[in-house]
Amino acid sequence: MIRVLLADDETMIRAGVRAILTTDPGIEVVAEAGDGHEAVEMARVHRPDVVLLDIRMPRLDGLGAAEELRRAVPDAAVVMLTTFSEDAYIARALGSGVSGFLLKSGDPRELIAGVRAVAEGAAFLSPAVARRVLDALGGERFSRAAEARARLEPLTGREREVVALVGAGLSNQEIAERLYVVEGTVKAHVSAVLGRIGLRNRVQLAILAYEAGLVPDA
Repeated sequence: MIRVLLADDETMIRAGVRAILTTDPGIEVVAEAGDGHEAVEMARVHRPDVVLLDIRMPRLDGLGAAEELRRAVPDAAVVMLTTFSEDAYIARALGSGVSGFLLKSGDPRELIAGVRAVAEGAAFLSPAVARRVLDALGGERFSRAAEARARLEPLTGREREVVALVGAGLSNQEIAERLYVVEGTVKAHVSAVLGRIGLRNRVQLAILAYEAGLVPDA
């Protein structure tokens, strides 16, 4: 059972997200919060596997809450719930160690898939969010694409395969099954790649995969 804490200052949004998640018998919403401070306190008490955070909330926003959650409950995966109007917040959140980004207006199946993916240790980036991040780069997009490809150049062919699959939102176990290797081998590849190219987490690696063109636009 995947234990989820849901934080959003809009009651109707929380109710809708909870209704979607509870259609999956393997997911349980263990607590809800109306702001970032409350989310951190409830996470300390309930120890969820996944925390869904609205980016913009009163008292403490999702970005601040994500930083505190990383210290308070480091084993919990944090996923940001966002809208199309929050590109600047998304860009800032990329460095905060979150495990994924989901659109509030996205497909309900994507919400469930995202929660399951991050609970299994994967990064999950809604394809629509990925496009927004890249589009927000504006005129820098082509230079960043070239830079991303250059950063990936030293990797082996197998490591590049792993990066592409991380970008596609697959967990270590799913990547292992796809490549016919053991999960420990995938973990070793991911750790080696992160260290070699100087990234902090799988979400940053997923963005790099998009920038380099390893993940097709959806």
